[in-house]
Amino acid sequence: MSFAKAQDLLKLAMMATRRSGVALEDIVEEFSCSYRTAQRMIEALEAAFPQTTSVEGEDRKKRWHVPARQVAAFLTPTPEELAALSTGITQLEQAGLLQEAGLTRDLAQKVRALVPPEQGTRLSVDEEALLEALGHAARPGPRPATNEKVDRAIYEALKGPCLLRFPYRKRGQSEPVSRVVAPHGLLLGVRRYLVARDIEKPASHPLQHFRVEEIAEAEVLSESFEFDPGFDIRRHAERGFGSYENAGEYGDVVWRFSPEAAPHARRFVFHPTQTVEEEPDGSLLVRFRASGLLEMSWHLYSWGTSVEVLEPAALRDMVHDYRRTFDALP
Repeated sequence: MSFAKAQDLLKLAMMATRRSGVALEDIVEEFSCSYRTAQRMIEALEAAFPQTTSVEGEDRKKRWHVPARQVAAFLTPTPEELAALSTGITQLEQAGLLQEAGLTRDLAQKVRALVPPEQGTRLSVDEEALLEALGHAARPGPRPATNEKVDRAIYEALKGPCLLRFPYRKRGQSEPVSRVVAPHGLLLGVRRYLVARDIEKPASHPLQHFRVEEIAEAEVLSESFEFDPGFDIRRHAERGFGSYENAGEYGDVVWRFSPEAAPHARRFVFHPTQTVEEEPDGSLLVRFRASGLLEMSWHLYSWGTSVEVLEPAALRDMVHDYRRTFDALP
């Protein structure tokens, strides 16, 4: 058996340790292989792990399961994986996600505790060398200030899910007003927004965005709620250029980057839904649909005269009179 096939077999065995087991359809999707190849992989799995069992589910799909203890000896983490875990903890802390950073740190300690003693020393040395080479993957620059108690309350409310109560002052209000909301997710960026439904508003009212840095205190209530059917935080996030979303601004966005800036712009993903188009003179058109004109203008300013806003007109008015030539591109 080749090394690559051995790796695939071990990966398949790991998939089969899941409570639900693994079906042929899962193998076809994961390994981008044919149905017949998936069958041969199952045959190899049963040969390598005689403890493999199979059962037909309610959906009439056959699933195979391998006891986790049978593959545990093969699952020692690599130095690269441990280094990635340490780097991930640092990035979570820098993003202000202290609750998630703490949980990931606990997970890292559990993983290290399971490493066989005879391998632990070598892994630690290799991991330290990798982290030193990575420079600990520091992320400089400004970031939102965090309130650990508020962040913990938001996390607990999302996990519940439970209603959340906090005083909140909208722009133009002189005093904060107590709000009780059903939290649905978080949008992370230069500013952080809690996506939630104000329970005093009609069910047909769209979800609202509450700036997390404006929440000085928060209380998790005992009352639970049901998430809006069909809500998906990733699709919701795509409606904005950054973390801010405004339904009234949502629409087509078209930017043209100069021929000199085009090679640099091609290396950017400005928005998950973007399409790009090469023009005869070498310039680059970038198109997508989103809102958040202010965050767009902040970003476009850094491109100076190298970018031209074609749509929307409101964004063009915000940007063009303030463009200048910079010595470097973003």
